[in-house]
Amino acid sequence: MIAGYQQRCQARVDAALEPLFCAPQTELEPLYAAMRYSVINGGKRIRPLLVYAACEALEGSLEQADAAACAVELVHAYSLVHDDLPAMDNDDLRRGKATVHKAFDEATAILAGDALQAAAFETLANAAWPDAVKVQALTLLLKASGSRGMCGGQQLDMDASGRTLSLTELQNVHALKTGALIKASVQLAAAVAGASENESSALAA
Repeated sequence: MIAGYQQRCQARVDAALEPLFCAPQTELEPLYAAMRYSVINGGKRIRPLLVYAACEALEGSLEQADAAACAVELVHAYSLVHDDLPAMDNDDLRRGKATVHKAFDEATAILAGDALQAAAFETLANAAWPDAVKVQALTLLLKASGSRGMCGGQQLDMDASGRTLSLTELQNVHALKTGALIKASVQLAAAVAGASENESSALAA
């Protein structure tokens, strides 16, 4: 049952993401190809699944949740593209395929990651939600993906290279690097579904 639900969520968010990778002009096709390569790659789509599941739990519709599901996956994908770069983890493979900077080139990978991040916030800004919900969603994702969330956690992770972390330090790294975006996935769903503050806090706990 869980596997089936995951497959349905994966298919839904992939269908919603696909139109985002159509280049508006021929000259930009290599950049859009790199963006698509980094996103449509068989990922488990755990964050979109959490968006959809939380929205349904709050009696919201999947249609309401599509933009949030796309946005969290775009941020996640951009983070992986940049994590794999030579200046970061210097990885050649991601899910058994060449990483973006290997399949294309390093400059294109950097720009693809930047463009994916921008696309995430553009997706939220263009969603068919009330303006107040858009502002709330943008604020949630900005906090989760920036220096107080995912990027901050990545910095702590790099700073920890070559030394042993205490349990508290390790928990802090994971809470920011991975946990912040996972938590935001649920909070975004709550915002879209019109949940109360108590309901949102309970889901994200």
